[in-house]
Amino acid sequence: MPALLIVNAKALVGVYPAGTTRVPGRRMHQLPLMENAWLLAVDGRITAFGAMDTLPPADSLPPHTRIDASGRYVLPGWCDPHTHTVFAAPREEEFVDKIKGLSYQDIAARGGGILNSARKLRAMDEDALYHQARTRLEEMMRQGTVAVEIKSGYGLTAESELKMLRVARRLKADLPLQVRTTLLAAHALPPEFAHDRQAYIDLICHTLIPQVAAEGLADFVDVFCETNYFTVAELEQVLEAGARHGLPGKVHVNQFTSLGAIAASVRHQALSVDHLEVMEEADLAALEGSSTIPTLLPSCSFFLRIPYAPARALMDRDLPVALATDHNPGSTPSGNMNLVLSLACIELRMLPEEAINAMTLNSAAAMGLAEELGSITVGKRASLLITKPVPSLAYLPYAFGSDHIHSVIIDGRPVHTGH
Repeated sequence: MPALLIVNAKALVGVYPAGTTRVPGRRMHQLPLMENAWLLAVDGRITAFGAMDTLPPADSLPPHTRIDASGRYVLPGWCDPHTHTVFAAPREEEFVDKIKGLSYQDIAARGGGILNSARKLRAMDEDALYHQARTRLEEMMRQGTVAVEIKSGYGLTAESELKMLRVARRLKADLPLQVRTTLLAAHALPPEFAHDRQAYIDLICHTLIPQVAAEGLADFVDVFCETNYFTVAELEQVLEAGARHGLPGKVHVNQFTSLGAIAASVRHQALSVDHLEVMEEADLAALEGSSTIPTLLPSCSFFLRIPYAPARALMDRDLPVALATDHNPGSTPSGNMNLVLSLACIELRMLPEEAINAMTLNSAAAMGLAEELGSITVGKRASLLITKPVPSLAYLPYAFGSDHIHSVIIDGRPVHTGH
């Protein structure tokens, strides 16, 4: 493919030196940029960039497509490290139930929630599931997402969990964005195991995890460690089994209650702990000095009307906060990272620079992709977004109802160009 040359960028944003794989919390307000700049990508990788007065003569460059980014920012594409994008059907009827006053837990107790999604997914064939999920991912790419983590967890049988992961792998093969997959069989206790919890944990640890590892269907394991779902002891069993098969943890913790799951996750070297809406001092202390990345999901808090995670307290501990959509049919029916950017600033009180770092380099790190994505760095994938003309970076979260993305480029190829 021809090289790609971007010229006259208002600024290249997130210009980090090679080897920078995450931004610690106390430095997240610093977002390095280069004004009035150009960038060259060859074979899908960033090969050079600089101020416009350093642009090499055209005849010294390889054959290329030229994009004039006058008045526009060029940023690393959004990396979304926590989604449930493969699902069978939306749950708007539960949305109405919530308006009527039922809680997430009330709906689950009536057979709704995750078990509702599981019934529908078990009945749907793989091709139909694939096409629905592909439509969602294509929309997310148009909104600037260049990498996504996709979880299973709506099957709750070995057959259906494998079906979800096969769909995610097909999406990885067929679409240009980077896809990482996570086995989340421990999402809810299936009715078939209502009277034998340990048998289901054994199925996950001794059958599913070895099989998905052998077939290369998952990169990570996950557990919904929460009151009325799975215990800390059960979380540890799954994380230990995942570690034996080279699958690190990316786990749901502290959404509604603090159970000690963060300390356990850190002990088992989980890559990330996600949600964190309810945090106690012991939870914050457990994360300090660890390599585990706290990943926050503000659009889930927005949709469920539950507390927002304490981003400021996490950053004050110098932790590299990441942001994700949690795209799923029950608690976050949106994969739009631009909404997350606005919510992070409005509700989490993050500065625009902090939120952008959390949606690029730190979110890439939260799915093991920081060597490939998340910053404008020579050698990384040329997976970028170009804004429409905007007065400042702060305008992106400020004008939350507008579409600010003009172009999305993945591996040096435009996948979306707006007007």
